[in-house]
Amino acid sequence: MTHMDKLAIITDSIACIPQELAEQYHIHVIPAGNIYYDGQTYRDLIELKHSNVYQLLDSRPEDFFTAPTSPMDFLNTYKELSLAADKILYVSLSSKFSTLYNSARAAKDLAKTELPGISIEIIDSRTATAAQGFVALAAARAAIEHKSLTEVVNCAKRVRDRVDLYYVIETVKYVYRTGRVPKALSQIGSKLNVRPIVTVHKGSARVRGLVRNRGKGIDSLMELARQGIGKRPVHIAVLHTDTPGDADILKQQISNEFQCVELWVSQFSPLMAYATGRGVIGIAYYVED
Repeated sequence: MTHMDKLAIITDSIACIPQELAEQYHIHVIPAGNIYYDGQTYRDLIELKHSNVYQLLDSRPEDFFTAPTSPMDFLNTYKELSLAADKILYVSLSSKFSTLYNSARAAKDLAKTELPGISIEIIDSRTATAAQGFVALAAARAAIEHKSLTEVVNCAKRVRDRVDLYYVIETVKYVYRTGRVPKALSQIGSKLNVRPIVTVHKGSARVRGLVRNRGKGIDSLMELARQGIGKRPVHIAVLHTDTPGDADILKQQISNEFQCVELWVSQFSPLMAYATGRGVIGIAYYVED
């Protein structure tokens, strides 16, 4: 493959793609944003690692603020990738969750003059976490097969239209910080001691149900998977925030019950953990054609 027909695939850190998969499929993962704390800037998954985010969150969470990756950051990424590729595809976090999609588009407009001859495409995944990751992986797998940019985009969109995402939030007290859940509602959730099951539909998060405890949450995730998958071959990821033991239990149950084409475990990125807190457990999946 020459430089002049090489396609570079980008996604952001919210997509939860394990590092070894990103490396295997040559996916360039950019930080979804920064956390600013105590005079320091922490880029998601670069300075801010899974190992230290929870200590930071536990210390003074009200002293944090976050900001998404800027158009200039995207433009710099496009410039870097254009040294080895003439086509670039970015699979973004849902545009309803973040300004990342719009920032990438703004950078694309700037690139028209700064990077003539480079084709840039941007896909709104309309989802998040590993569901977004599966859309990016579909694009990367098609790119490795030397498919055209149009075909690669179509492969990604086919997975986007099929992928499902469900996760159980252990504590609702953090979620209001993102502006997506009113603070009053999060306080009621804490008082009632219920855990919401969240799904993402057409780009927006919705509460699918409520469960009393973690065990019921895992049972509910398995039941949702049964309804959605049946006996068909499936690509599936287990997601968590700082609960590797529960993630392993759920992975084992899935492995025993379903015909998994691929199955992996990943943590929410630190930036996402900031929004959800510890204790999240979830699944993302899509069935084969």
